[in-house]
Amino acid sequence: MGQSFLVDRFVADALASLAEPASGRAVVEIGGGLGVVTRALLARGVGALTVVERDRRLASFLRATFGPAIVVRCADARSYDFPRGATVVGSLPYASATTIVLDLLRRRVRRVAVLLQKEVAERFAAGPGSRAYGRPSIVARLYGEPELLREVGPEAFHPVPKVASRLWAHSAREGPLPVRSVERLEEVVRRLFASRRKQLGNLLGALVPPGGSAGELARDAGWPQEWARLRPEQLPPEAFFRLANLLDGRSDLSGPQGAR
Repeated sequence: MGQSFLVDRFVADALASLAEPASGRAVVEIGGGLGVVTRALLARGVGALTVVERDRRLASFLRATFGPAIVVRCADARSYDFPRGATVVGSLPYASATTIVLDLLRRRVRRVAVLLQKEVAERFAAGPGSRAYGRPSIVARLYGEPELLREVGPEAFHPVPKVASRLWAHSAREGPLPVRSVERLEEVVRRLFASRRKQLGNLLGALVPPGGSAGELARDAGWPQEWARLRPEQLPPEAFFRLANLLDGRSDLSGPQGAR
């Protein structure tokens, strides 16, 4: 399926440690592959371990190798029903990693600890002012706290990929989310970051409800006085949360749809 498998035992152990096995919570591993991370998780004392593996041959290999120590589910992680209270661990396939992570965040899985392509991990962890900062960064902070950890070279995989990877973890937010409508927030962020190099003074008008003004909207959202000269990447996630809450319930967004 074009996937590179993690073979470095030290990296696997570092990933397993991020699962916080001492918590006693159930752990779900995505993509058991050759069992390197599975073995590291068991060595660290994970009790209830479920491995989701899409490839039937690898699923059979994992069952034969680890026996009753694990539960193997032959399924696609993109449609698997992950328990909300579980910790999810894995070395994710590059092609579907962003989709899988966003789904896990939306399900409010308690903790996610994964190995991602370096650029993807950095987008999910970036802060305001960074070129990597954007929709994934804001969504990650909507649902909790992201952590960007050590870089992993291509030599840790087989076959050797052409890109580097990074360990990335996320702990879910306790209590209610800071926005009333996740759909409204994602639409606002998508619209503004579609032209991320433009100043907000040229962008915010497209979101103003009938009868309002961009200045009034920015003031009510608590944006800084110099907001019109700023670009979307210079605002913190909380600024987008406040804007989304302000727009929610007023009226539908006006103007053309922004690019995804």
